[in-house]
Amino acid sequence: MNQGTQGSRQQGVAVITALLLTTLAITIVASLFWQQQVQVRSIENQRLQLQKQWILRGALDWARLILREDAKYSAIDDLSEPWAVPLSDTKLDQYVEEGGAQDDTGNAVLSGAIQDAQARLNLTGLASGGEINAAEVGNFERLLSALRQDPGLARAAAQEVAASQRQSSAAGANGTEAGTDTGTDNSSRPIGFVQIDDLLAVPGFTPQVLRPLRDYIIFLPRVTAVNANTASAEVLSAKLPPLSLSDANALIASRRNSSFRNLNDLTARLPGTQVSVDGNAVNVSTRFFLVNGRITIREAALQVQGLVERNGANTQLLWVREI
Repeated sequence: MNQGTQGSRQQGVAVITALLLTTLAITIVASLFWQQQVQVRSIENQRLQLQKQWILRGALDWARLILREDAKYSAIDDLSEPWAVPLSDTKLDQYVEEGGAQDDTGNAVLSGAIQDAQARLNLTGLASGGEINAAEVGNFERLLSALRQDPGLARAAAQEVAASQRQSSAAGANGTEAGTDTGTDNSSRPIGFVQIDDLLAVPGFTPQVLRPLRDYIIFLPRVTAVNANTASAEVLSAKLPPLSLSDANALIASRRNSSFRNLNDLTARLPGTQVSVDGNAVNVSTRFFLVNGRITIREAALQVQGLVERNGANTQLLWVREI
């Protein structure tokens, strides 16, 4: 009887051990499958990210081609030209052979637009060689007032831009003395001010202050003129004192009928105010363009912005960033 009981106990222990081993094996296998699934998902996400980046890179190259072609046939830049027409949501499988649209390309939607960067007030001109440019500070003050922001922010921004230029010059001089000069000319480009968000380092500038300014200001690699054919009334009023905002709107209404062919044409159509047009401040052509692109594959989206410099028939992509 005792032997039978002991045998039953041993059988019970064996069954429990077997169940424990089975549970452990199932747990290990499930963990391995879960890890494999995570790795597969990670690889898939990386692949989608690379696909989005390459598609947007192709879109940027296409934008550069459009700008090069535009330079061949037009000496001015206005909003009636092909580069100014935005690309609405476009499914990429429309341009892929039916047999080759079985992958993620069939789910890809691309949109974008090219904007004139010189339609905005270029804040790089707030200082030159580490010295504040009073005329450009006045322009920025007028723009801030037109946008109902504190005009005192213009002086604060100019001081920081000038300081960053002095730091850039000092760093360049030290690098040259040490034999580490890279050959890059930074004299006209402040180190600390490349994107609009860099203004957040200036006392008084907050995300709430920058929000209404984003479509009106920019930092470009060098001092540039504003394009009168694409600039807003606020920017034209700021750049052409004492042109009022209402007169600037009248000038834009005239521009819609016929773009300004040159500075003489612009001067002739100015309202009856004593406005002096300086070719270094206002022009009718553009060298810098912003290219915005958005690609959506399945439910994953990527949006980028790039700055393109056009010099004659040559174009160069200066920077690209996600937005």
